[in-house]
Amino acid sequence: MEIGTICVKTQGREKGRKCVIVDTIDKNCVLVTGPRSVTGIKRRKVSVRHLSSTGERVDVKKGATDKEVEEALRKTLG
Repeated sequence: MEIGTICVKTQGREKGRKCVIVDTIDKNCVLVTGPRSVTGIKRRKVSVRHLSSTGERVDVKKGATDKEVEEALRKTLG
């Protein structure tokens, strides 16, 4: 999975919510965020096994802030 990929959490208390990958930690884990005002997911390390890609991407750089991700999501998702 690449930086900027929009995913849906498939496990945990945030199951069913969308998030954006902002960094790759290793082959099994990524850093995701979903600004509270848009999706309600805190920035956290997540196993790639707990994510399902939507096939959509936003244009964000590695380590993007929540504000940058929020702006990119609003442009992409309307």
